[in-house]
Amino acid sequence: MPKKAEKPKFREDEHIVENKNLTIAEALIPVFALVAMLAYNVYVFGDDALSGSNQFILLMGGAVAAIVGFFNKVSYKQMIAEVAENVKSTTGALLILLMVGALSGTWLVSGIIPAMIYYGLQILNPTIFLAASVIICAIISIATGSSWTTAATVGIALIGIGDALGISLGMTAGAVLSGAYFGDKMSPLSDTTNLAPAMAGGDLFSHIRYMTYTTVPTIIVTLIVFIILGFTIDTTGVADTSSLLDNISSTFNINGWLFLVPLVVIGLIVKKAPPLMALLIGTLLGGVFALVFQPDIVANLGGGAALNFESGYKGILNAITIDTSIATDDPALNELFSSGGMSGMLGTIWLIVCAMVFGGIMDGIGALERITESLLKLAKTTFGLFASTVGSCLALNVTASDQYLAIVVPGKMFSKAYEERGLAPENLSRSLEDSGTVTSVLVPWNTCGAYHSSVLGVGVGEYALYAVFNWLSPFMTLLFAAFSIKIKQLATSTAE
Repeated sequence: MPKKAEKPKFREDEHIVENKNLTIAEALIPVFALVAMLAYNVYVFGDDALSGSNQFILLMGGAVAAIVGFFNKVSYKQMIAEVAENVKSTTGALLILLMVGALSGTWLVSGIIPAMIYYGLQILNPTIFLAASVIICAIISIATGSSWTTAATVGIALIGIGDALGISLGMTAGAVLSGAYFGDKMSPLSDTTNLAPAMAGGDLFSHIRYMTYTTVPTIIVTLIVFIILGFTIDTTGVADTSSLLDNISSTFNINGWLFLVPLVVIGLIVKKAPPLMALLIGTLLGGVFALVFQPDIVANLGGGAALNFESGYKGILNAITIDTSIATDDPALNELFSSGGMSGMLGTIWLIVCAMVFGGIMDGIGALERITESLLKLAKTTFGLFASTVGSCLALNVTASDQYLAIVVPGKMFSKAYEERGLAPENLSRSLEDSGTVTSVLVPWNTCGAYHSSVLGVGVGEYALYAVFNWLSPFMTLLFAAFSIKIKQLATSTAE
């Protein structure tokens, strides 16, 4: 992470390829072809599109761009050279993704993530149930880095509790998704939180810090709305979470000491330690705490009857590198208490590499330069550029039906425009998350909207109005852009 005296890390050695012979219509051919192919692919494969078919479609988009390049006398060597530069620029992001997977594994087996869930569930109260649901889901989603897992586990439990209290299912679902997407957006364990700065050319922790400017006000407004709703609706019964709490406490040794590890990592982030160093230390400390506080779980993961050096070593390495799960008596918790480790991040890494191939060929044939030139003519102001980014993310969530694509495609298309405007990459990565990540759940045919609607048993139309955080986020980022609040320039290394 750059110190104050350093030049901002924005792929400073990368040049913009010009091709005066390429028209804007030719430059847009690969973009329209890619969106059309992705839309059909998601229609056919649904949630399984990210298993690999979307990645291949990105390569096909690159092939279309290469054909356009050949017709404009761009050499194969030049296109491959730009692909190599693009992939090279994401090296740090890819390593961070692997380390994030490792950290999530040791934080699960050490009991850190279960402890966050355990204490979070204890703040339920009928009057403040909706606001508490936002907070609980935010805590769990930050801990797990996944809005999908949060909704499918604790979210389902909260829907049941809300129904028993006589609260509208749409309200409860809106509260669950508001909190889940806040946590997903702000968690360093989240794939979208890693993907956005990778596409924009920034780094993870700078991206997270910069997102707080728009995200914190948004979640505060969201909580105020749900607190007001909580005092205006009638509730009956009591929020019973005793079964969940008993299952967690009987499986893990839950205590306050476990929070030392995330506090250390937060301290390193605040001190601007390099992201890889902070994540590595968090991973190693998680492994040590797992050996101290959860010896039986570690031994079981290592294939031993009791903890010894071999079973401990194998158990920790398994948690770091491969799929691990901790069995409880509650099926919902079994899904929550699972981690993919470093191997679980390979799908996102695959997506990034394929996106870099598409972006590299687009750059190599001069298409990105031509599109950037046109965008800067259309978006004559900084606000216009932010608005174009938000609009593109929303459009892709509707047409391509996937939040990852709503981050990848605009991220690659707009990174040059932001650089030309003298804006730091954090501006773009924040806009991608504020408009691409969180609004996906508001589109019924988007993979996120379809998934959450199915899992929670509540239609998108029922919860959309109450998913306050999700629809308010793009307005907040546009508000900041309109009044030039915290718009970071390339010439500085700290937010203005």
